[in-house]
Amino acid sequence: MDMDITTALSGQAGLPGVQWLLNEEPTRAALRATLAAMLEPGVAIGTLKLDRAKYKPGRYMQTYYAVELTDAASAHTRLIEVNWLPPGKPDPRGAADGIPAMQAEIIERGLAAPFRTLAAENAAWGMWVQAFPLDAEYPQLARLADPAYVHGLLADAPAVRSTAASYRITPIRYRPGQRHVLRYDPLDAQGTIDATRTLFAKTYNSEKGARTFKTATTVSEWLAQQQIGIGAARPLAYLPADNLVLYPRVSGTPLSDLLREPGPATDAHLRAAGAAIRALHATPESLVELQPHSFAKEVKSILSAAEYVHPLRPDTGAAIKDLVARAQALHERLPAVTPAFAYGDFKADHLWITPAGMTLIDFDTCYLSDPMIDLGKFLADIRFWYAGYGQAGAAEAQQAFLAGYGALTPEQQVRARLYEGLVLTKSTVRRVKLFDPAWGARVGALIAQAVDAIAQAEAAV
Repeated sequence: MDMDITTALSGQAGLPGVQWLLNEEPTRAALRATLAAMLEPGVAIGTLKLDRAKYKPGRYMQTYYAVELTDAASAHTRLIEVNWLPPGKPDPRGAADGIPAMQAEIIERGLAAPFRTLAAENAAWGMWVQAFPLDAEYPQLARLADPAYVHGLLADAPAVRSTAASYRITPIRYRPGQRHVLRYDPLDAQGTIDATRTLFAKTYNSEKGARTFKTATTVSEWLAQQQIGIGAARPLAYLPADNLVLYPRVSGTPLSDLLREPGPATDAHLRAAGAAIRALHATPESLVELQPHSFAKEVKSILSAAEYVHPLRPDTGAAIKDLVARAQALHERLPAVTPAFAYGDFKADHLWITPAGMTLIDFDTCYLSDPMIDLGKFLADIRFWYAGYGQAGAAEAQQAFLAGYGALTPEQQVRARLYEGLVLTKSTVRRVKLFDPAWGARVGALIAQAVDAIAQAEAAV
């Protein structure tokens, strides 16, 4: 089959077509040509590091790259978003009318270089490109990427009162229309970084910023009162004018890294993780305002995330459809649960091992739901990491975590395994890199494990 952008995006060529789009030279050359037209003369394009790809068959491929750029004076990395669409489709980016004004502001602040323009189209390839810090849906991003603005902002923020001479600003996550995370490293007059005072800034474009700040603050205080040696990263401030939440740097190692070489110390950390989520589940509902998250909503999000699998690997797509149907049938047989506090994204890379003990980060996903979704999430995460590292012993690691959580009723055990199967499915289709040559094998193996978790739940009823 002759390959072109329309064929690749349609899914008709299956996985080879999608990976041609993501990995092969013709598309890389088209992207380089588009970037070259956006850059000032004399700037060389180095490595294009593809970080993430989101595929909706027949509609779009959304990709994120870190691009190495070099000129006569310096070398640095710039984050970009690339949307690939069937030729003739309109620009998918929201608030497109606001792009010229925001780009003008970025140029005025001196943040555009070495780009001449931060947005461009390659119509022949159905390609739309934009570069950090452009995002018309987050207009505050331009000033939040400006060291001069940030210096004044943090000097005046009551919870910070920074005395730094300046800041080095590094984008950690650039997701136009979705979210952004920036790292602020304070510099003294000699340009030396004081890493102990590094801040992380998370931007929002809705009331979620204020809500997340309140939830994270309240829950961190609650955990501190429990005196169980487990804490949470408490935000320093919420700055409403910029819809920005500031966090201190957490120094340590994510638990996900320690799962690479499991041993007795890892088992202790897994037990501590179980104790942490148990304490979180005891958070009084009166302390926080949470949105409900139903089983039906969880299933809908899984099916949406997994829709691209079937045209690429039909057998795995069919297995996912069957797995979800079995999970729904099992859930209907179980008694209704009164919703309670759930963390929502309890996984090993949100738990950091620090000198002060285990620290939980990121409270963006907290909601009212069946708390067993958190256990299922972590059980699934153990499977995911152990499979990724090629490690045996995932079942034993799961038992260490469950032992830390404490006694479960038989019904809670069923619910935990039910959610384990569902969340492992969602994690697999979202987190296994579509541009990985081993994507098909990895996804197939992990979905088989998800099916096994559902079977365990069914067998226990």
